[in-house]
Amino acid sequence: QVQLVESGGGLVQPGGSLRLSCAVSGIIFRLHAMGWYRQAPGKERELVAGIDTGGRRTYADSVKGRFTISRDSAKNLYVQMNSLQPEDTAVYYCSVNVGGLDYWGKGTLVTVSS
Repeated sequence: QVQLVESGGGLVQPGGSLRLSCAVSGIIFRLHAMGWYRQAPGKERELVAGIDTGGRRTYADSVKGRFTISRDSAKNLYVQMNSLQPEDTAVYYCSVNVGGLDYWGKGTLVTVSS
């Protein structure tokens, strides 16, 4: 059973940083590309950052230079978020596609506000 559990969200002031984590179980982690998505109130869910099995990374234009996605050998996915802005406020989800099915965690809320 694939399980994804996000953590690390919270309230941060503009210009601040957060590191989100996603604990993954139920899959052979190294064999799957992973991604971080976010959904702001009233908006569609969007891809923030992705990392493939070879370590290649992709980013949404809105976060390039500020966010860094990474993964470790212990089945954890991370995203380091720097220079956060109010428009980064959203629920952040990690996701993996296994056998044509998308799996999602329950998300972690990031609020950027002074």
